[in-house]
Amino acid sequence: MLSSLKKIFFTLTFNTSLFLILMIGIQNSSNTRKVNLIFNETVRLPISFIIGISFISGSLTGSLLTTNFINQKQ
Repeated sequence: MLSSLKKIFFTLTFNTSLFLILMIGIQNSSNTRKVNLIFNETVRLPISFIIGISFISGSLTGSLLTTNFINQKQ
């Protein structure tokens, strides 16, 4: 139980720090695109933000899914 809490805390801390670095890094980004969703389009977002958020959400989801899977196995 304690190790899973450590892993969740580390995952959240790591991904939050990546998000803050991403926010600092895209300050001078001028290349913007719209993301086409199923029914709508988003506002124009910097390409680096779209790629960075995709990476961070994948990292967060993958880490939390493996933590849940390990807990169910035991």
